[in-house]
Amino acid sequence: MTLIDKDPAAAIEEIRAGFETAGYICDRHIATSIYLSQKLDKPILVEGPPGVGKTELAKASSEIFASPLIRLQCYEGLDESKALYEWKYGKQLLYTQILKEKLGDLLEGAVGLEASMDKLHEFGDSFYSEKFLEARPLLQALKSEEKTVLLIDEIDKADHEFEAYLLEILSDYQISVPEIGTIRAKNKPLVFLTSNNSREMSDALKRRCLHLYIPFPDTALERRIIQKRVPEIEEDLRNQLVSFVQQLRAQDLKKLPAVSETIDWARTLLLLHAEKLDVDLVRNTLNILLKFEDDIDNMNSDVPKFIAEALKERV
Repeated sequence: MTLIDKDPAAAIEEIRAGFETAGYICDRHIATSIYLSQKLDKPILVEGPPGVGKTELAKASSEIFASPLIRLQCYEGLDESKALYEWKYGKQLLYTQILKEKLGDLLEGAVGLEASMDKLHEFGDSFYSEKFLEARPLLQALKSEEKTVLLIDEIDKADHEFEAYLLEILSDYQISVPEIGTIRAKNKPLVFLTSNNSREMSDALKRRCLHLYIPFPDTALERRIIQKRVPEIEEDLRNQLVSFVQQLRAQDLKKLPAVSETIDWARTLLLLHAEKLDVDLVRNTLNILLKFEDDIDNMNSDVPKFIAEALKERV
């Protein structure tokens, strides 16, 4: 998909339709953010609760734009050697050994220390060069010969210090390697940073990004998602299960059911040849939706009430 010289409204609608074809149901707000990111060369900071499709948005973008996906999974303690680059120390040591063995040949004809130093300076300093640079995900995206989708996943799990490493990339699509200089992107990647809001992002990082918040879907949108991802399920049952999940999300739970878990539950009900929700069926499969035993125990008594409400849903 290319957005060059297209009318903005038409391009945004094409993006939305492309996502739907790829199995990702998005609204016009999300499609507009993708369009603006491409046109303004701005990364997108995608925030929202876990399981609403933030990571899937980057994966779907990779598919519809036919661009390779490069993913950096963030965690506490992540540093530049795992995210940006590190030196190939083994090869550097081997190079040093070879240089030592060939030193006599290199200095042939030089008389005295000063002449030897001048002779050495005639040769390039290969020890710190791109030949010995091991590119990690961020540098891989900058050096790629084709446009990529760069996913910096769960940035809120990384330390504040790591955000500082990202600022140059997010603003100028380049990194500075002290021994080499500045490496600029050959093709500016489409960058997604995702956050589950476990901590606040710095103002410096937010300034460099477009902001996109994805909440849990409402009933109508979640029905469309299930219809797209599990098309075999009957419409009545689809409406019932979405209603049940929506009621669960209104409760005080340690972990609210994610959209991916709604999809898993729909597939589970399909595998069990369910025609409608009933108490035994729901209680036996509630662990698909809820991941804490306390949540399951607390909701068991409400299952009949939630089912009765869900059974009111009709096509």
